[in-house]
Amino acid sequence: MKKLPALLIIGIFTIGIIFVSSTSDQLVDAGSRKKIHFTETITSSQDPGQGHENHQLALILSPNEGTIYDGSMTFTSSEPVQIVVLHEISSQESKGQPTWTVDGKTIYGLSLIDLQKNSGSFEFTGAAVALHSPNSKQFTTTVSVDGWIRGQPTEVIMQKIELEKEEPSSLLSKTNVPATIPMHKGIYEGNQVLYIITDSSDEDYAKIMSDKQEWKVEVAPLLANVPENTLQKLFIFKNGIKGDGIFGFQNEVISNTPSQESEYSALSSVIEVTWKVGQKEIEFTSADDVIVAEEGGRIEFNETGIILNAPQISWPDGQMIVRSDKEISDEMSYSGGQITEINEEEMTVTFVAHRGWGPDGRTIYYIVTDATPTGPAESMGVVSSPSSANLIANSGAVDLFQFKNGIIGSGPLGFQPGIAAAALGDKNYSPMWRIYLVEWNDTESAKILETKSDIDSFRADDMLSVSIARPTNSDHIVNCPFIDPFQ
Repeated sequence: MKKLPALLIIGIFTIGIIFVSSTSDQLVDAGSRKKIHFTETITSSQDPGQGHENHQLALILSPNEGTIYDGSMTFTSSEPVQIVVLHEISSQESKGQPTWTVDGKTIYGLSLIDLQKNSGSFEFTGAAVALHSPNSKQFTTTVSVDGWIRGQPTEVIMQKIELEKEEPSSLLSKTNVPATIPMHKGIYEGNQVLYIITDSSDEDYAKIMSDKQEWKVEVAPLLANVPENTLQKLFIFKNGIKGDGIFGFQNEVISNTPSQESEYSALSSVIEVTWKVGQKEIEFTSADDVIVAEEGGRIEFNETGIILNAPQISWPDGQMIVRSDKEISDEMSYSGGQITEINEEEMTVTFVAHRGWGPDGRTIYYIVTDATPTGPAESMGVVSSPSSANLIANSGAVDLFQFKNGIIGSGPLGFQPGIAAAALGDKNYSPMWRIYLVEWNDTESAKILETKSDIDSFRADDMLSVSIARPTNSDHIVNCPFIDPFQ
């Protein structure tokens, strides 16, 4: 990111439709790419496209020659709408496909997603994005967009936004959103445990788990590097007594819970259990019983080497803290708990998902499930997991940069959101984060940073310092799975 004030971009469509982003937008110049975040309420007008005279259109991202937008959008609308994505094509390419044009000369390929819904989320890549109604009734929509502008628009006005000098702040939309995640039933010493699965070290297993729970389990290859002293065992049954387990048999057996604080870890080594032919099948209620049965030759173990991130939500004598304030807002603090609801009837748990940036400036969302040492864990209202400290110098953990001064914002310390050294889909992604603190040497010079290279650049210019976080002089690791809260 160039060291410049934030910019407001106003795209002007040639037929006179004007899209103006609000002052809460943030655009960061990145050469041929520009980052865009905004939330805007728009009232539709008559669709100017030929053959659409009786339709309504709300233009979200306007077309400019040579420009491509890609990102995601969430919307609510007063009327059911369709999603329109336009693609820049030549007149020779227009034959045999749906098109959209105002004057018959400039022609766009037309992708129409016929949602006919009043709300939704979708990802897009194209030369323009709009919401469309096939009738003439005007509608109003509120949209939140997060994405990139690629290429250099030909019809663009750049205006500086003067940031508030007394208390500059980062104005992002949807800085905290709800994330509802399916829970699984496990057993510890004959009692029920409820837990979630967010990550897998193995891509194939991630797909299997995603299909089973109908919620995406992310691939975290670095979890395969986690040392044995940071793991607990998760026994998953491939046959035997029918039940609610992952594969349709008895519930998973868990070796420890947060009540065994020194032994507990959300990171679980998967051991698949199969009954041998001719053995009388029973329901196991403890890890010790499973191990004894294997030693006695009644069952077989498949020690898969696969690691799942399986944080526990409730256990025989405890549960994660549920926030007293259920309403999730952009201004809510990290303290007081990370959960707004545990719904045992629906078998779901709703976390607060916090917004931040990936290494290249892409928006990421993460939840917080456990941490070490105890102080920060208690402050955030999550489980204490001392064994995670074994990752402080291990490649199973990745760097996450949080800001301790500078621009006021929604980060855990009250300043701008954090920046991660990896994002979902990266080979070096892990849900286990080694926290570094970023501090501006002169807060008057503070700017909003969005990428890892931003931090490196300002650090090289001696404008800020970066140090590893050591609360109470202890190693600090936080389990922050990155998730898609809108799935």
